Amino acid sequence: MRELWEVWRLLISAFLLTLCVSPVSAVVDLKPATSPQGYVARLLINEAPFPGESGYVSEADTRAAMEAILMTLHARSVTLPIPYTREQVADTNSTNILDVITAGGERGQVDGFYRNKSGQLAMVPRIEDRINYLMGIAGQGKPGRFSRLLDYAITISNEYFDGELHLTDRFGSLARVGSIAVTGGSYSWMTNRPKFHPGGYFVKIPNSDDGVLGGNRFFTLKKID
Repeated sequence: MRELWEVWRLLISAFLLTLCVSPVSAVVDLKPATSPQGYVARLLINEAPFPGESGYVSEADTRAAMEAILMTLHARSVTLPIPYTREQVADTNSTNILDVITAGGERGQVDGFYRNKSGQLAMVPRIEDRINYLMGIAGQGKPGRFSRLLDYAITISNEYFDGELHLTDRFGSLARVGSIAVTGGSYSWMTNRPKFHPGGYFVKIPNSDDGVLGGNRFFTLKKID
């Protein structure tokens, strides 16, 4: 009887040990794409590189890119420098960040993010496909880089709409780019390729001022009277 009890004790101990060491799957709480928080979170995820993708440098760099993109959208929506108009910079006169994102349609201000014929927030299929892929990786095993980056995009998007985001534009104090006087702040971003430029009064923020984050080049505005 004592031997039988000892066997059961060992089996129970082994089972409890497996519970202690088994990996805990990451849970990423991404709100629906129809919600402002979920829509903007998807934009931040889509526009920033994840491990193994082109442009990825580090978690810190991808987080910085997400922050800079959100601050750029905020600037285009709310804090345009005088005498620029919102139509000049963002192709809309709306101060709603969702209207700024979707201005111009499917290939408009933010490629792939638009409103459908019913005026609802929409994305092209490739964006949701990539996000589902990243969510699938994040959900395998213990929380790691993928889940941390997804969570960060979700967190800052939620905080933005809750009025609890405490970020500053990292380019806000920029006064000159070479011989050009600029307004400071970021008002556009594009994939970091020499041929990509938004044109007009946009000025490329140089590498020396951290103008490239997450494989994206950020642009400020030329100072005008």
